[in-house]
Amino acid sequence: MNKFLQRFAPKYKESSQQDVQVNTKQDDTLSNSLEQNILKISELTGNSSDISIRTFQGANCLPMAIVYITGLTDTLVINDNIVNPIMSDIEINSTQQRTLVNSFTAIKDKILTVSATNTVSKIDDLMSALFKGDTIILAEGWDQGISASSSKWLHRGIEEPSSQSVIRGPKDGFTEDISINVALIRRRIKSSNLWKIDRKIGRVTQTDVSVMYLKGTANDLVVNEVLQRLDRIEIDGILESGYLEEFIQDQTFTPFPTIINTERPDSVAASILEGQVAVLVDGTPFVLILPITFFKFFLASEDYYQRFDIATFLRLLRFISFTISMILPSLYIAITTFHQEMIPTTLLVSLAAQREGIPFPAFFEALMMEFTFEVLREAGVRMPRAIGSAISIVGALVLGQAAVEAGLVSAAMVIVVSFTAISSFVIPAFNISIAARLIRFILMVLAAALGLFGIMSGLFFLLIHLLSLRSFGVPYLTPLAPFVPNNMKDTFVRVPWWMMVTRPRLFAKENYVRQNINKRPGPSDKESEK
Repeated sequence: MNKFLQRFAPKYKESSQQDVQVNTKQDDTLSNSLEQNILKISELTGNSSDISIRTFQGANCLPMAIVYITGLTDTLVINDNIVNPIMSDIEINSTQQRTLVNSFTAIKDKILTVSATNTVSKIDDLMSALFKGDTIILAEGWDQGISASSSKWLHRGIEEPSSQSVIRGPKDGFTEDISINVALIRRRIKSSNLWKIDRKIGRVTQTDVSVMYLKGTANDLVVNEVLQRLDRIEIDGILESGYLEEFIQDQTFTPFPTIINTERPDSVAASILEGQVAVLVDGTPFVLILPITFFKFFLASEDYYQRFDIATFLRLLRFISFTISMILPSLYIAITTFHQEMIPTTLLVSLAAQREGIPFPAFFEALMMEFTFEVLREAGVRMPRAIGSAISIVGALVLGQAAVEAGLVSAAMVIVVSFTAISSFVIPAFNISIAARLIRFILMVLAAALGLFGIMSGLFFLLIHLLSLRSFGVPYLTPLAPFVPNNMKDTFVRVPWWMMVTRPRLFAKENYVRQNINKRPGPSDKESEK
Protein backbone atom coordinates (compact mmCIF):
# COMPACT_ATOMS: atom_id res chain seq x y z
CA MET A 1 0.00 0.00 0.00
CA ASN A 2 2.84 2.39 0.85
CA LYS A 3 4.56 1.67 -2.49
CA PHE A 4 1.30 2.31 -4.30
CA LEU A 5 0.91 5.70 -2.60
CA GLN A 6 4.53 6.62 -3.19
CA ARG A 7 3.91 6.54 -6.95
CA PHE A 8 2.13 9.84 -6.59
CA ALA A 9 4.82 11.42 -4.39
CA PRO A 10 7.16 12.76 -7.15
CA LYS A 11 4.32 14.72 -8.73
CA TYR A 12 3.47 16.33 -5.38
CA LYS A 13 7.13 16.97 -4.65
CA GLU A 14 7.62 18.84 -7.89
CA SER A 15 4.61 21.03 -7.23
CA SER A 16 5.82 21.81 -3.70
CA GLN A 17 9.25 22.77 -5.02
CA GLN A 18 7.60 25.12 -7.51
CA ASP A 19 5.70 26.77 -4.69
CA VAL A 20 8.91 27.19 -2.72
CA GLN A 21 10.56 28.81 -5.75
CA VAL A 22 7.67 31.23 -6.09
CA ASN A 23 7.92 32.12 -2.42
CA THR A 24 11.68 32.69 -2.61
CA LYS A 25 11.15 35.14 -5.45
CA GLN A 26 8.97 37.21 -3.14
CA ASP A 27 11.61 37.12 -0.39
CA ASP A 28 13.10 40.51 -1.43
CA THR A 29 14.54 43.07 0.92
CA LEU A 30 12.93 46.42 1.52
CA SER A 31 14.19 49.38 -0.47
CA ASN A 32 15.03 52.91 0.66
CA SER A 33 12.03 54.30 -1.21
CA LEU A 34 8.82 54.50 0.81
CA GLU A 35 6.72 54.59 -2.36
CA GLN A 36 8.28 51.40 -3.73
CA ASN A 37 7.73 49.57 -0.45
CA ILE A 38 4.06 50.57 -0.41
CA LEU A 39 3.67 49.43 -4.02
CA LYS A 40 5.24 46.06 -3.18
CA ILE A 41 2.85 45.52 -0.30
CA SER A 42 -0.14 46.53 -2.43
CA GLU A 43 0.86 44.18 -5.24
CA LEU A 44 1.45 41.21 -2.94
CA THR A 45 -1.93 41.67 -1.24
CA GLY A 46 -3.82 42.34 -4.47
CA ASN A 47 -4.90 45.81 -3.30
CA SER A 48 -7.20 44.17 -0.77
CA SER A 49 -9.62 46.55 0.89
CA ASP A 50 -8.79 45.40 4.42
CA ILE A 51 -5.10 46.33 4.02
CA SER A 52 -4.95 49.84 5.47
CA ILE A 53 -2.00 52.04 4.47
CA ARG A 54 -1.79 55.49 6.07
CA THR A 55 0.91 58.01 5.14
CA PHE A 56 1.79 61.01 7.31
CA GLN A 57 4.60 63.39 8.20
CA GLY A 58 6.66 62.21 11.13
CA ALA A 59 9.35 63.97 13.13
CA ASN A 60 11.46 66.47 11.14
CA CYS A 61 8.82 66.22 8.36
CA LEU A 62 10.01 62.69 7.62
CA PRO A 63 7.55 60.94 5.22
CA MET A 64 6.27 57.85 7.00
CA ALA A 65 3.56 55.22 6.60
CA ILE A 66 1.87 52.60 8.74
CA VAL A 67 0.41 49.39 7.33
CA TYR A 68 -2.08 47.18 9.18
CA ILE A 69 -5.00 44.85 8.52
CA THR A 70 -8.45 45.96 9.59
CA GLY A 71 -10.01 43.44 11.95
CA LEU A 72 -6.71 41.96 13.15
CA THR A 73 -5.41 45.07 14.91
CA ASP A 74 -6.51 47.34 17.75
CA THR A 75 -7.07 50.83 16.37
CA LEU A 76 -6.76 52.38 19.85
CA VAL A 77 -3.26 50.95 20.20
CA ILE A 78 -2.34 52.25 16.74
CA ASN A 79 -3.58 55.78 17.51
CA ASP A 80 -2.42 56.11 21.12
CA ASN A 81 0.78 54.05 21.16
CA ILE A 82 2.13 54.33 17.61
CA VAL A 83 0.93 57.35 15.61
CA ASN A 84 0.59 59.94 18.38
CA PRO A 85 4.02 59.28 19.98
CA ILE A 86 5.76 59.48 16.60
CA MET A 87 4.07 62.71 15.50
CA SER A 88 4.37 64.48 18.87
CA ASP A 89 7.84 63.36 19.93
CA ILE A 90 9.93 66.21 21.38
CA GLU A 91 13.33 64.54 21.31
CA ILE A 92 13.45 64.05 17.55
CA ASN A 93 11.91 67.46 16.77
CA SER A 94 14.52 69.22 18.86
CA THR A 95 17.43 67.51 17.11
CA GLN A 96 17.62 68.74 13.52
CA GLN A 97 20.89 66.94 12.75
CA ARG A 98 19.62 63.44 13.67
CA THR A 99 20.37 60.80 11.02
CA LEU A 100 17.88 58.33 9.61
CA VAL A 101 19.55 55.48 11.45
CA ASN A 102 19.28 57.29 14.76
CA SER A 103 15.65 58.18 14.10
CA PHE A 104 14.87 54.50 13.36
CA THR A 105 16.50 53.40 16.62
CA ALA A 106 14.87 56.17 18.65
CA ILE A 107 11.39 55.40 17.34
CA LYS A 108 11.78 51.65 17.82
CA ASP A 109 13.37 51.65 21.26
CA LYS A 110 12.25 54.91 22.93
CA ILE A 111 9.18 56.43 21.35
CA LEU A 112 6.80 53.56 20.63
CA THR A 113 4.87 52.51 23.73
CA VAL A 114 3.59 49.15 22.51
CA SER A 115 4.43 45.90 24.27
CA ALA A 116 6.87 44.57 21.65
CA THR A 117 8.72 45.85 18.57
CA ASN A 118 10.80 43.99 16.00
CA THR A 119 12.87 44.91 12.97
CA VAL A 120 11.80 43.58 9.56
CA SER A 121 14.12 43.90 6.57
CA LYS A 122 12.53 41.41 4.16
CA ILE A 123 9.16 41.44 2.48
CA ASP A 124 8.48 37.89 3.63
CA ASP A 125 9.06 38.80 7.30
CA LEU A 126 6.99 41.94 6.87
CA MET A 127 4.01 40.03 5.46
CA SER A 128 4.22 37.41 8.24
CA ALA A 129 4.11 40.12 10.90
CA LEU A 130 1.32 41.94 9.06
CA PHE A 131 -0.96 38.91 8.92
CA LYS A 132 -0.20 38.19 12.58
CA GLY A 133 -1.90 41.47 13.48
CA ASP A 134 1.16 43.72 13.90
CA THR A 135 1.42 47.24 12.55
CA ILE A 136 4.29 47.92 10.15
CA ILE A 137 6.03 51.32 10.31
CA LEU A 138 7.93 52.48 7.21
CA ALA A 139 9.72 55.72 6.41
CA GLU A 140 11.49 57.39 3.51
CA GLY A 141 15.16 56.41 3.49
CA TRP A 142 14.70 53.34 5.69
CA ASP A 143 15.72 50.01 4.17
CA GLN A 144 13.91 48.22 6.99
CA GLY A 145 10.68 48.59 8.90
CA ILE A 146 9.38 48.32 12.44
CA SER A 147 6.85 45.69 13.42
CA ALA A 148 4.81 46.96 16.40
CA SER A 149 2.58 44.61 18.37
CA SER A 150 -1.07 45.68 17.98
CA SER A 151 -2.95 42.43 17.38
CA LYS A 152 -6.53 42.07 18.58
CA TRP A 153 -9.27 39.82 17.25
CA LEU A 154 -12.39 38.23 18.57
CA HIS A 155 -12.11 34.75 20.06
CA ARG A 156 -14.34 32.34 21.90
CA GLY A 157 -14.25 32.58 25.66
CA ILE A 158 -13.11 29.83 27.99
CA GLU A 159 -15.97 27.37 28.37
CA GLU A 160 -16.53 23.85 29.65
CA PRO A 161 -15.29 21.22 27.17
CA SER A 162 -18.17 19.80 25.19
CA SER A 163 -16.58 16.44 24.37
CA GLN A 164 -15.04 15.60 27.77
CA SER A 165 -17.33 16.72 30.56
CA VAL A 166 -16.74 15.76 34.19
CA ILE A 167 -18.81 15.86 37.38
CA ARG A 168 -15.87 16.76 39.62
CA GLY A 169 -12.94 18.68 38.27
CA PRO A 170 -12.02 21.89 36.43
CA LYS A 171 -14.64 23.22 34.04
CA ASP A 172 -12.38 25.28 31.78
CA GLY A 173 -11.40 24.12 28.32
CA PHE A 174 -9.09 25.13 25.52
CA THR A 175 -10.12 27.70 22.91
CA GLU A 176 -9.04 28.37 19.33
CA ASP A 177 -6.43 30.92 20.48
CA ILE A 178 -3.07 29.25 21.05
CA SER A 179 -1.85 32.01 23.39
CA ILE A 180 -4.81 31.41 25.72
CA ASN A 181 -4.19 27.66 25.60
CA VAL A 182 -0.54 28.11 26.54
CA ALA A 183 -1.60 30.37 29.42
CA LEU A 184 -4.06 27.74 30.69
CA ILE A 185 -1.23 25.19 30.87
CA ARG A 186 1.25 27.59 32.50
CA ARG A 187 -1.42 28.51 35.04
CA ARG A 188 -1.29 24.91 36.26
CA ILE A 189 2.44 24.26 35.89
CA LYS A 190 4.29 27.24 37.37
CA SER A 191 7.79 26.04 36.65
CA SER A 192 10.72 27.34 34.64
CA ASN A 193 11.26 23.78 33.41
CA LEU A 194 8.08 23.99 31.32
CA TRP A 195 9.64 24.72 27.93
CA LYS A 196 7.84 25.80 24.76
CA ILE A 197 9.24 25.50 21.25
CA ASP A 198 7.43 27.27 18.43
CA ARG A 199 7.11 26.37 14.77
CA LYS A 200 5.23 27.85 11.80
CA ILE A 201 3.79 25.20 9.49
CA GLY A 202 1.97 25.83 6.23
CA ARG A 203 3.32 27.89 3.37
CA VAL A 204 0.03 29.78 3.00
CA THR A 205 -1.56 29.67 6.45
CA GLN A 206 1.66 30.06 8.49
CA THR A 207 -0.06 28.29 11.40
CA ASP A 208 1.54 28.66 14.83
CA VAL A 209 2.43 25.30 16.40
CA SER A 210 3.89 24.98 19.90
CA VAL A 211 5.56 21.97 21.50
CA MET A 212 5.44 22.00 25.30
CA TYR A 213 7.21 19.62 27.66
CA LEU A 214 8.81 19.49 31.09
CA LYS A 215 12.56 19.79 30.74
CA GLY A 216 14.39 17.22 32.82
CA THR A 217 11.37 14.91 32.93
CA ALA A 218 10.41 14.34 29.29
CA ASN A 219 12.60 12.19 27.08
CA ASP A 220 14.80 14.47 24.95
CA LEU A 221 14.87 11.87 22.18
CA VAL A 222 11.08 12.01 21.91
CA VAL A 223 11.11 15.82 21.88
CA ASN A 224 13.72 15.90 19.11
CA GLU A 225 11.80 13.30 17.12
CA VAL A 226 8.62 15.37 17.37
CA LEU A 227 10.42 18.49 16.17
CA GLN A 228 12.04 16.63 13.28
CA ARG A 229 8.71 15.23 12.12
CA LEU A 230 7.14 18.68 12.31
CA ASP A 231 10.00 20.22 10.34
CA ARG A 232 9.54 17.64 7.56
CA ILE A 233 5.93 18.73 6.92
CA GLU A 234 5.56 20.64 3.66
CA ILE A 235 1.96 21.66 3.03
CA ASP A 236 0.14 24.82 2.08
CA GLY A 237 -2.04 24.98 5.19
CA ILE A 238 -2.73 23.54 8.64
CA LEU A 239 -6.27 24.20 9.88
CA GLU A 240 -6.60 21.68 12.72
CA SER A 241 -4.45 19.43 14.85
CA GLY A 242 -5.77 16.43 12.92
CA TYR A 243 -3.56 17.52 10.01
CA LEU A 244 -0.44 17.16 12.16
CA GLU A 245 -1.67 13.92 13.71
CA GLU A 246 -1.67 12.16 10.34
CA PHE A 247 1.73 13.58 9.44
CA ILE A 248 3.62 12.67 12.61
CA GLN A 249 1.93 9.45 13.77
CA ASP A 250 3.98 6.24 13.65
CA GLN A 251 1.48 4.04 11.83
CA THR A 252 -1.00 5.12 9.16
CA PHE A 253 -2.88 1.96 8.23
CA THR A 254 -4.35 1.04 11.60
CA PRO A 255 -7.72 1.71 13.20
CA PHE A 256 -6.05 2.48 16.53
CA PRO A 257 -4.82 6.04 17.14
CA THR A 258 -1.24 6.40 18.33
CA ILE A 259 -1.74 10.02 19.43
CA ILE A 260 -4.45 11.18 21.82
CA ASN A 261 -6.18 14.55 21.66
CA THR A 262 -7.98 16.46 24.38
CA GLU A 263 -9.51 19.87 25.02
CA ARG A 264 -8.98 19.75 28.78
CA PRO A 265 -6.04 21.80 30.17
CA ASP A 266 -5.86 19.64 33.32
CA SER A 267 -5.39 16.49 31.22
CA VAL A 268 -2.58 18.13 29.25
CA ALA A 269 -0.91 19.40 32.43
CA ALA A 270 -1.11 15.93 34.01
CA SER A 271 0.39 14.34 30.90
CA ILE A 272 3.24 16.85 30.82
CA LEU A 273 3.98 16.14 34.48
CA GLU A 274 4.27 12.44 33.62
CA GLY A 275 6.89 13.19 30.96
CA GLN A 276 4.74 13.34 27.82
CA VAL A 277 4.84 16.02 25.14
CA ALA A 278 1.97 18.32 24.16
CA VAL A 279 1.54 19.80 20.67
CA LEU A 280 -0.69 22.88 20.43
CA VAL A 281 -2.04 24.21 17.13
CA ASP A 282 -3.47 27.68 16.65
CA GLY A 283 -7.10 27.64 15.53
CA THR A 284 -8.27 24.50 17.33
CA PRO A 285 -9.11 23.66 20.97
CA PHE A 286 -7.79 20.09 20.63
CA VAL A 287 -4.23 19.52 21.87
CA LEU A 288 -2.19 16.46 20.89
CA ILE A 289 -0.45 14.38 23.57
CA LEU A 290 2.33 11.92 22.78
CA PRO A 291 3.72 9.33 23.18
CA ILE A 292 0.68 7.33 24.19
CA THR A 293 -0.27 3.78 25.07
CA PHE A 294 -3.47 1.84 24.43
CA PHE A 295 -4.58 1.97 28.06
CA LYS A 296 -4.32 5.78 28.25
CA PHE A 297 -7.47 6.07 26.12
CA PHE A 298 -9.54 4.60 28.96
CA LEU A 299 -8.30 7.00 31.63
CA ALA A 300 -10.45 10.04 32.41
CA SER A 301 -9.18 13.11 34.22
CA GLU A 302 -11.95 12.61 36.77
CA ASP A 303 -10.30 9.35 37.86
CA TYR A 304 -7.71 11.36 39.76
CA TYR A 305 -10.21 13.69 41.46
CA GLN A 306 -12.37 10.97 43.03
CA ARG A 307 -11.58 8.22 45.54
CA PHE A 308 -9.32 5.51 44.19
CA ASP A 309 -11.88 2.71 44.69
CA ILE A 310 -14.57 4.57 42.73
CA ALA A 311 -12.05 5.44 40.01
CA THR A 312 -10.96 1.81 39.77
CA PHE A 313 -14.53 0.59 39.42
CA LEU A 314 -15.31 3.10 36.67
CA ARG A 315 -12.07 2.29 34.86
CA LEU A 316 -12.80 -1.44 34.83
CA LEU A 317 -16.30 -0.61 33.62
CA ARG A 318 -14.79 1.22 30.64
CA PHE A 319 -12.60 -1.75 29.67
CA ILE A 320 -15.59 -4.08 29.88
CA SER A 321 -17.73 -1.68 27.84
CA PHE A 322 -15.05 -1.45 25.16
CA THR A 323 -14.96 -5.23 24.88
CA ILE A 324 -18.75 -5.42 24.70
CA SER A 325 -18.99 -2.73 22.04
CA MET A 326 -16.46 -4.58 19.91
CA ILE A 327 -17.54 -8.25 20.11
CA LEU A 328 -21.16 -8.46 21.36
CA PRO A 329 -22.92 -8.45 17.93
CA SER A 330 -20.44 -10.94 16.48
CA LEU A 331 -20.81 -13.13 19.56
CA TYR A 332 -24.59 -13.15 19.15
CA ILE A 333 -24.25 -14.07 15.47
CA ALA A 334 -21.81 -16.91 16.19
CA ILE A 335 -23.84 -18.44 19.02
CA THR A 336 -27.25 -18.23 17.32
CA THR A 337 -25.89 -19.52 13.99
CA PHE A 338 -23.27 -22.16 14.89
CA HIS A 339 -23.29 -22.81 18.63
CA GLN A 340 -26.89 -23.09 19.78
CA GLU A 341 -25.85 -25.71 22.33
CA MET A 342 -24.24 -22.94 24.40
CA ILE A 343 -27.63 -21.28 24.97
CA PRO A 344 -29.88 -22.47 27.83
CA THR A 345 -32.91 -24.36 26.58
CA THR A 346 -35.47 -21.85 27.81
CA LEU A 347 -33.62 -18.93 26.21
CA LEU A 348 -33.08 -20.92 23.01
CA VAL A 349 -36.81 -21.58 22.71
CA SER A 350 -37.54 -17.89 23.30
CA LEU A 351 -35.03 -16.82 20.64
CA ALA A 352 -36.38 -19.39 18.18
CA ALA A 353 -39.91 -18.09 18.74
CA GLN A 354 -38.74 -14.50 18.13
CA ARG A 355 -36.90 -15.43 14.94
CA GLU A 356 -39.84 -17.35 13.56
CA GLY A 357 -40.96 -15.43 10.53
CA ILE A 358 -37.75 -13.32 10.27
CA PRO A 359 -36.76 -13.53 6.57
CA PHE A 360 -33.06 -12.72 7.09
CA PRO A 361 -30.19 -14.62 8.72
CA ALA A 362 -28.71 -13.30 11.96
CA PHE A 363 -25.70 -11.77 10.20
CA PHE A 364 -27.76 -9.70 7.78
CA GLU A 365 -30.13 -8.78 10.58
CA ALA A 366 -27.26 -7.48 12.75
CA LEU A 367 -25.58 -5.76 9.81
CA MET A 368 -28.79 -3.93 8.91
CA MET A 369 -29.40 -2.79 12.49
CA GLU A 370 -25.79 -1.67 13.02
CA PHE A 371 -25.78 0.28 9.78
CA THR A 372 -29.10 1.92 10.70
CA PHE A 373 -27.80 2.94 14.11
CA GLU A 374 -24.59 4.38 12.61
CA VAL A 375 -26.70 6.47 10.24
CA LEU A 376 -28.81 7.73 13.16
CA ARG A 377 -25.68 8.50 15.19
CA GLU A 378 -24.15 10.51 12.35
CA ALA A 379 -27.44 12.31 11.71
CA GLY A 380 -27.64 13.28 15.39
CA VAL A 381 -24.16 14.79 15.19
CA ARG A 382 -24.71 16.73 11.95
CA MET A 383 -28.19 18.00 12.75
CA PRO A 384 -28.60 21.30 14.64
CA ARG A 385 -27.93 20.79 18.34
CA ALA A 386 -31.52 21.70 19.35
CA ILE A 387 -33.04 18.79 17.42
CA GLY A 388 -30.07 16.45 16.88
CA SER A 389 -30.46 14.44 20.07
CA ALA A 390 -34.23 14.27 19.66
CA ILE A 391 -33.91 12.97 16.10
CA SER A 392 -31.45 10.23 17.10
CA ILE A 393 -33.44 9.04 20.14
CA VAL A 394 -36.87 9.20 18.53
CA GLY A 395 -35.51 7.71 15.30
CA ALA A 396 -33.96 4.77 17.14
CA LEU A 397 -37.10 4.07 19.16
CA VAL A 398 -39.50 4.40 16.24
CA LEU A 399 -37.37 2.45 13.77
CA GLY A 400 -36.56 -0.28 16.30
CA GLN A 401 -40.18 -0.77 17.32
CA ALA A 402 -41.42 -0.61 13.75
CA ALA A 403 -38.79 -3.09 12.55
CA VAL A 404 -39.78 -5.61 15.25
CA GLU A 405 -43.49 -5.23 14.54
CA ALA A 406 -42.89 -5.57 10.80
CA GLY A 407 -41.00 -8.82 11.33
CA LEU A 408 -37.73 -7.57 9.84
CA VAL A 409 -35.62 -8.06 12.98
CA SER A 410 -36.06 -9.84 16.29
CA ALA A 411 -36.44 -8.09 19.63
CA ALA A 412 -33.27 -9.76 20.91
CA MET A 413 -31.26 -8.23 18.06
CA VAL A 414 -32.57 -4.76 18.93
CA ILE A 415 -31.44 -5.31 22.54
CA VAL A 416 -27.98 -6.45 21.43
CA VAL A 417 -27.44 -3.52 19.06
CA SER A 418 -28.76 -0.98 21.57
CA PHE A 419 -26.57 -2.26 24.41
CA THR A 420 -23.58 -2.30 22.07
CA ALA A 421 -24.17 1.34 21.15
CA ILE A 422 -24.60 2.40 24.77
CA SER A 423 -21.36 0.63 25.72
CA SER A 424 -19.45 2.58 23.08
CA PHE A 425 -20.46 5.86 24.72
CA VAL A 426 -18.80 4.89 28.02
CA ILE A 427 -15.27 5.22 26.57
CA PRO A 428 -13.79 8.69 27.32
CA ALA A 429 -11.75 8.97 24.09
CA PHE A 430 -13.91 9.27 20.99
CA ASN A 431 -11.23 8.10 18.54
CA ILE A 432 -10.71 4.74 20.28
CA SER A 433 -14.48 4.12 20.26
CA ILE A 434 -14.43 4.65 16.49
CA ALA A 435 -11.79 1.93 16.25
CA ALA A 436 -14.10 -0.44 18.15
CA ARG A 437 -16.92 0.40 15.75
CA LEU A 438 -14.78 -0.44 12.72
CA ILE A 439 -13.48 -3.69 14.19
CA ARG A 440 -17.03 -4.68 15.12
CA PHE A 441 -18.02 -5.09 11.46
CA ILE A 442 -14.95 -7.21 10.68
CA LEU A 443 -15.68 -9.54 13.60
CA MET A 444 -19.31 -9.82 12.47
CA VAL A 445 -18.18 -11.08 9.06
CA LEU A 446 -15.79 -13.58 10.66
CA ALA A 447 -18.51 -14.76 13.06
CA ALA A 448 -20.97 -15.30 10.22
CA ALA A 449 -18.39 -17.34 8.31
CA LEU A 450 -16.56 -19.32 11.01
CA GLY A 451 -18.44 -18.84 14.28
CA LEU A 452 -16.46 -18.54 17.50
CA PHE A 453 -13.35 -19.75 15.70
CA GLY A 454 -13.59 -16.74 13.40
CA ILE A 455 -13.98 -14.36 16.35
CA MET A 456 -10.98 -15.82 18.16
CA SER A 457 -8.91 -15.74 14.97
CA GLY A 458 -9.81 -12.07 14.46
CA LEU A 459 -8.93 -11.20 18.05
CA PHE A 460 -5.66 -13.12 17.73
CA PHE A 461 -4.56 -11.13 14.67
CA LEU A 462 -5.80 -7.96 16.36
CA LEU A 463 -3.54 -8.68 19.35
CA ILE A 464 -0.56 -9.25 17.03
CA HIS A 465 -1.30 -5.92 15.33
CA LEU A 466 -1.47 -4.12 18.68
CA LEU A 467 1.86 -5.63 19.73
CA SER A 468 3.49 -4.28 16.57
CA LEU A 469 2.36 -0.68 17.13
CA ARG A 470 4.63 2.01 18.55
CA SER A 471 4.00 5.59 19.60
CA PHE A 472 7.26 7.50 19.24
CA GLY A 473 9.23 4.47 20.33
CA VAL A 474 6.92 3.43 23.18
CA PRO A 475 5.27 -0.01 22.78
CA TYR A 476 1.53 0.41 22.37
CA LEU A 477 0.51 -2.20 24.97
CA THR A 478 2.84 -0.99 27.69
CA PRO A 479 2.83 -1.75 30.63
CA LEU A 480 1.18 -5.09 29.84
CA ALA A 481 3.49 -6.05 26.97
CA PRO A 482 6.29 -5.52 27.75
CA PHE A 483 5.28 -6.06 31.34
CA VAL A 484 6.32 -3.17 33.60
CA PRO A 485 5.14 -3.88 37.16
CA ASN A 486 5.92 -0.35 38.34
CA ASN A 487 3.42 1.12 35.86
CA MET A 488 0.58 -1.27 36.68
CA LYS A 489 -0.47 0.85 39.65
CA ASP A 490 -2.29 3.24 37.28
CA THR A 491 -3.51 1.03 34.42
CA PHE A 492 -6.45 -1.25 35.17
CA VAL A 493 -6.73 0.02 38.71
CA ARG A 494 -5.73 3.29 40.33
CA VAL A 495 -3.94 3.03 43.63
CA PRO A 496 -4.24 5.87 46.17
CA TRP A 497 -2.23 8.99 45.45
CA TRP A 498 0.13 8.41 48.38
CA MET A 499 1.23 5.14 46.72
CA MET A 500 2.02 6.63 43.29
CA VAL A 501 5.54 7.69 44.17
CA THR A 502 7.11 7.38 40.71
CA ARG A 503 6.17 8.42 37.19
CA PRO A 504 5.69 5.98 34.28
CA ARG A 505 9.23 5.00 33.33
CA LEU A 506 8.66 4.76 29.58
CA PHE A 507 7.57 8.42 29.42
CA ALA A 508 9.98 9.97 31.91
CA LYS A 509 13.60 9.00 31.33
CA GLU A 510 14.79 11.14 34.20
CA ASN A 511 13.30 12.48 37.41
CA TYR A 512 11.22 9.37 38.10
CA VAL A 513 10.16 10.34 41.60
CA ARG A 514 7.14 12.63 41.74
CA GLN A 515 6.66 12.73 45.52
CA ASN A 516 8.29 11.68 48.74
CA ILE A 517 7.46 8.29 50.18
CA ASN A 518 4.42 9.03 52.29
CA LYS A 519 2.97 6.81 54.95
CA ARG A 520 -0.59 5.63 54.86
CA PRO A 521 -2.90 8.44 56.04
CA GLY A 522 -4.26 8.03 59.52
CA PRO A 523 -4.31 9.58 62.98
CA SER A 524 -1.05 10.80 64.40
CA ASP A 525 0.75 8.95 67.21
CA LYS A 526 -0.34 11.50 69.79
CA GLU A 527 -3.99 11.20 68.80
CA SER A 528 -3.80 7.39 68.84
CA GLU A 529 -2.36 7.45 72.38
CA LYS A 530 -5.28 9.54 73.56
